[in-house]
Amino acid sequence: MANQTATDTSSKQSAVNRNSKNLTILWELIAFIRPYCWQVSAALLALIFTASLTLSVGHGVRLLIDQGFAQQSLVELGNAVQFILLITVLIAIGTFFRFYLVSSVGERVSADIRQAVFDHVIGLYPSYFETHGSGEIMSRITTDTSLLQNIIGSSFSMAMRSALLCVGAIIMLFATNIKLTLIVLASVPFILVPILIYGRRVRVLSRQSQDSMADVGSYAGEAITNIKTVQSFAVEDHAKAAFGQEVERAYLIGRERVKQRAILISGVIVIVFSAITGMLWVGGRDVIQGTMSAGDLGAFVFFAIMVASSMATLSEVLGELQRAAGATERLVELLHVQSHIRTPATSPITDAQSLSNDIGFEAVHFHYPTRPNQPAIDTLNLAIQPGEVVALVGPSGAGKTTVFELLQRFYDPQSGAITLGGQDIRSLSPQALRQQMALVPQQPALFSDNVIGNIRYGRPDASEQAVKEAAVQAHADGFIQQLPDGYHSFLGVAWCSAFGRPTTADCNCPRDS
Repeated sequence: MANQTATDTSSKQSAVNRNSKNLTILWELIAFIRPYCWQVSAALLALIFTASLTLSVGHGVRLLIDQGFAQQSLVELGNAVQFILLITVLIAIGTFFRFYLVSSVGERVSADIRQAVFDHVIGLYPSYFETHGSGEIMSRITTDTSLLQNIIGSSFSMAMRSALLCVGAIIMLFATNIKLTLIVLASVPFILVPILIYGRRVRVLSRQSQDSMADVGSYAGEAITNIKTVQSFAVEDHAKAAFGQEVERAYLIGRERVKQRAILISGVIVIVFSAITGMLWVGGRDVIQGTMSAGDLGAFVFFAIMVASSMATLSEVLGELQRAAGATERLVELLHVQSHIRTPATSPITDAQSLSNDIGFEAVHFHYPTRPNQPAIDTLNLAIQPGEVVALVGPSGAGKTTVFELLQRFYDPQSGAITLGGQDIRSLSPQALRQQMALVPQQPALFSDNVIGNIRYGRPDASEQAVKEAAVQAHADGFIQQLPDGYHSFLGVAWCSAFGRPTTADCNCPRDS
């Protein structure tokens, strides 16, 4: 098992290394975007509309210079200005629809991904959470999906807009002056080199940055969850120092990622505008020699600046897409995890409600995945008849809790069988099996809900009267009635303040009293 775990870890790391070298992982998002294809299509139409109008501004610049300035005509000058103003208003309208549609899709897709990941994670086998910290998983559900929300709602739109403007502007450059266009395009290979070199570095650092932030969240979550333990042992300073190390590591990785992106963007800007400067020198000579009009040069400069700004935007967006690739990869890893505890594939599945209540453990041997050489239960034989009351007694670590977790099928034994009504529980649906059991944990959990919501957590359809009857039988009705809102009190500040605890840090106080 240890070798298998090491192999799985190595395989996963190899997959990470392979995926971090390209952006193809982003295609995994298509499945979430496809249901909203009409909104995406409308956004693309608005994008094409605004890009076309933006390029037509170059024609307005040509009119402004050749018809207005060169001919000293106020009428032509006014016409050119009106044309540019009309185009500007139409661009603003198109941009509104493009931004709204794309951003709303980003919000919707992000919510769908977050829901899909949670729905998948909530059904995973418990041993998965023993090897993956809850803080890391929460980071993927919250931070990574928020990053994708920004990417889909903003960066994708910017990338498509810049790509369209770049292609359209290059076409207009050729239509205006071929010689000057070749000068501008000669700089393209010099732009691609830093994008390829530094882009690869940014991709790797983006993945490392996401992982380091997950480590920060995981450590903080553990310390806060176990705040009583931290303070009881008076190790606050140690916790601060350890958290500081995690934060500093995340900062150093983030700083290196930002530096590589800054180098990439700055290099592209220098190369592109150097090419434009060379083009201006050649074009200026042509205007002076009369082989090119000033309006054509002005329009050409406008289109060249559009190409330069689009290339700079694309290089910047590329860094965001690389971060999105890292976030997508981490989310896809979660979605591809297969639970070891599944509903049987055979049909029909045995109905757990139809079985009798006798329980049997037949030569059960089990060890936890994280401790393959240390059996938690070794050849256990146990038979419990309906109506029998059985207590398991033993020292800590003897396997008492393990027996109940095996019975609930949180784990499957390596050998032997566990039966309910003579039926192997592996032939039952895990959910149906657990619905036949009533559990009173040693350390009950309190959820962010009112008293009624917490009491009927296992039976959401229970009436309020049934909840109160259960509280009376559990001798909890007395102190619940003392709460400000009784059974409708939220288990937070109100719960603690009712027992003289002014903060939410110790909301377990009634359970201790």
